[in-house]
Amino acid sequence: MLRYRFKRSFSSDLNLSDTIGDRLFDLMEATFPGLNDLAECGRKLGAPWEKASTPFIRFHDDVAITHVGVLEIPMVILGQKVTVGGIHGVATREGFRRRGYYREVMEEVLEYCDQIYETLVLTTPEPEYYLPFGFRVVEEYIFHVQCSSKGNINGWRILDFSDKEDLTLLHRLLETRAPVSHVVGVVNEKPVFFVNEGSRDLYYAEDLDLIACMEIEGEKLHIFDLVSPKICSLKDILSRIPQLITEVIIYFHPELLDVENVQLFPHKLEDTVLMVRGKFAAEGEKFMLPRSARC
Repeated sequence: MLRYRFKRSFSSDLNLSDTIGDRLFDLMEATFPGLNDLAECGRKLGAPWEKASTPFIRFHDDVAITHVGVLEIPMVILGQKVTVGGIHGVATREGFRRRGYYREVMEEVLEYCDQIYETLVLTTPEPEYYLPFGFRVVEEYIFHVQCSSKGNINGWRILDFSDKEDLTLLHRLLETRAPVSHVVGVVNEKPVFFVNEGSRDLYYAEDLDLIACMEIEGEKLHIFDLVSPKICSLKDILSRIPQLITEVIIYFHPELLDVENVQLFPHKLEDTVLMVRGKFAAEGEKFMLPRSARC
């Protein structure tokens, strides 16, 4: 039995990509079918998650059997910029579970992270695996706004990532973005965004210089994230959608959208919960970590 502990990302040692990468992604695909396609999307967009991740891996012979990765996520929490550690890619190969390998690797991860980060975050459908390591569930909320809006213009277009200009635009806005909320928001982050949003339609309004991660379902508008140097009002967003919208569901705190009569409800996004370890100033506030930043 061999154990590898890396205190560096793949990008800092190209040999890791050659000697470790294929075996790690084999484990990832076995545990999370389809994840490799999402990772490949990030590579094509220019910010692969392995470039930003510090991998902790245990091997059996030449087979990766357990992995826990650590990413840095620059956030704004209650108006203060902080860098948190994001725990992601937690996986143990079937046949090697319930033998203590995951616990051993996670303990290494926490020993490493405690020297660097005051706060760790992760999202998971299975919080029971992280409670023994000091993580706790933080309740999240979605925000409903009733309206009756039919825009006069079609002010949105879908970005085309085969177009170099659109790809350059996306990178520029991610690098210069304002937080979508000062309660909990993200700034200047790409790898996690690309994994979560890179395979979805992203809408761009040129006059607002804003990318919206949004979906329309009948007369409902779902807004998951906004990427822009300046967050505009909900009215500005709706006025550029040339169809009737009677309800808007917002998946982050909407204090910057200039909305009134907001209803909020506890919600698990895609059946996952947010867990934190250590200091988290927004605990007890009503918010949701945007879909684009969940790992």
